[in-house]
Amino acid sequence: MDFNYDPQNIFAKILRGEIPNKTVYENDHALAFEDIAPQAPVHILIIPKGPYMSLDHFAMAASAEEQVGFMQAVAEVCKIAGVEDGFRAIANTREAGVQDVPHFHLHILGGRVLGRMLPKA
Repeated sequence: MDFNYDPQNIFAKILRGEIPNKTVYENDHALAFEDIAPQAPVHILIIPKGPYMSLDHFAMAASAEEQVGFMQAVAEVCKIAGVEDGFRAIANTREAGVQDVPHFHLHILGGRVLGRMLPKA
């Protein structure tokens, strides 16, 4: 897989401060902010600060420190958002996975019962 990162994607612009966001949490390796089109009462995006296109790219190329920092951000965001009763974490990946922005991002959704992700086959 060729990971050709586009530094002009909207999340890269958010990281550079070119586009405003409603920050929920930030550490050295991740930024979390409210989704502009929420699909649940809680809908927060968490993005790594490094140039990673997708979950598998992040898992393959990010340093251990970046990966730990990202996961710590996930834990803090869930605590801040108050989704102790449950949440969904989604990482859409590439075209077939309906990834809209080519920068790895994790959706944290919660605040209500979300139902099944996909209908039973």
